[in-house]
Amino acid sequence: MPPLAEPGKRILARLIDFLIISIPLYLISLPFGGAVDVSDDGNDDFGNAVGNAYTGHQLVWSLIGLVVYVTYDTYFTHKDGRTPGKRLLKMRVAMLNDGSVPDTSSSLMRAVVLWLPALLCCPCLWWLINIVLMFTDKPYRQGLQDKAGKTVVVSVP
Repeated sequence: MPPLAEPGKRILARLIDFLIISIPLYLISLPFGGAVDVSDDGNDDFGNAVGNAYTGHQLVWSLIGLVVYVTYDTYFTHKDGRTPGKRLLKMRVAMLNDGSVPDTSSSLMRAVVLWLPALLCCPCLWWLINIVLMFTDKPYRQGLQDKAGKTVVVSVP
């Protein structure tokens, strides 16, 4: 098995992939009012502050985003273990047991565990947990998505 990828490179690869997906997705959303509702000032009709709940519009775009992110990650991980961000930084996802390219079910499980919580409920906390795990998990530096998919991220020449 090749050496494990450095956590910093993994974070940068994820950021690259995030931008590859989110910039076009945001631009596509603009003719439909944008993915983020910025018209609400956080107050009700009487000027009282109200909680920030998803509007129907935001929920629809979150679900669209979820499908796009999961599809992107599943496709590239199953194809050759390398999203464009990982390819650029010379890394790939490998099955923990034998180093092979993940099958469809492992790729899908990995993508769902990575993106579902991040897009629907707790993005900051979710990314923080995964970043901490990449630095502290022994011996494989697995994030929760890696544990779910039984994968590791390795460096490639």
